Amino acid sequence: MKKRISFVVLFAVMVSWKAFAQQDPQLTNWMFDRVSFNPAFAGFERMHNVSLFYRNQWSGFSNSPVTSLFNYHGYAPVGDHMIGFGISTFSESLGLETNTMFRGNLAYHHTIGANRISAGLQFGMLNKKLGTNWVYIDQNDPILTGDNGTNGLLNGQSSTAFDMAMGLSFYRPDKYYVGVSMTHLTASDLADLNYQMARHMYIVGGYNYPLNADMDLRTNLMMKTDLKATPATELNANILWKKMLWGGLTYRVGDAIAPMMGFQKIFAEKVSGRTTFNQTFRIGYSYDLTTSDVRKYSTGSHEVFVTYLFNISKEPLKTYNVNPRFLY
Repeated sequence: MKKRISFVVLFAVMVSWKAFAQQDPQLTNWMFDRVSFNPAFAGFERMHNVSLFYRNQWSGFSNSPVTSLFNYHGYAPVGDHMIGFGISTFSESLGLETNTMFRGNLAYHHTIGANRISAGLQFGMLNKKLGTNWVYIDQNDPILTGDNGTNGLLNGQSSTAFDMAMGLSFYRPDKYYVGVSMTHLTASDLADLNYQMARHMYIVGGYNYPLNADMDLRTNLMMKTDLKATPATELNANILWKKMLWGGLTYRVGDAIAPMMGFQKIFAEKVSGRTTFNQTFRIGYSYDLTTSDVRKYSTGSHEVFVTYLFNISKEPLKTYNVNPRFLY
């Protein structure tokens, strides 16, 4: 029994090292959700953003990884500057392991000409839980039951820890962006599970190039590393047609090629008195074609997201100085 568990643990460690682990959720449509790994992007669109993501990774495997993510981030003007804020939660199941995280984001944006620079902090709590549906030979094995027979794997394990991240970004709205961030700064030790979070660094960038009056080429790059394994790299290019439809391709080096497509609707601006209301709706889908050895056992990964953006603003009251001499 001990030999079998040791083999399973060794295999899990090798897969985690090779595939950049699963301590952070992996999303193919990350360019539509930068705030999850870099809090400096909270509020960067100067709209309130509500997003839902769902990813079913490596379909075909029993108990394959499934990720659900909810994000809200918005902004508040402070003089000539801007404060971004938001909350996010994600839930991820990987076989018998379940990860749940709640996070709050805060960012400060400063305008420099047509560009903006921002810095952000993220605070949250991470809960990791191990289930009880183990395959075992000897039900009385101490590894399963624990030394006292009451606190082993047959009874499940759960542990919660504080988590923190920070990030920086430099961007010009709808033109280009670059960002660097680090998650799990506290490297929390979940001693009850013999598990420690690893710090992860992200470097991202992107550039939008208008091809003609109807089409824009959007490029994105991500490099991520846990500072131990070889950095993972993702390249993306997609074309946006008439600010409404997009299609493109992501290449995750050594792991997958992912076609993607999406639709967005920018609703006409509504004005009522001094109040202006803007809104945009987006929906996107991607399908990962696995290129690693996992392709022998998996039919690929599916990912879908829905985003709603809105903004409500009011024109300030104007003060007029009236001189009765000019009344007639």
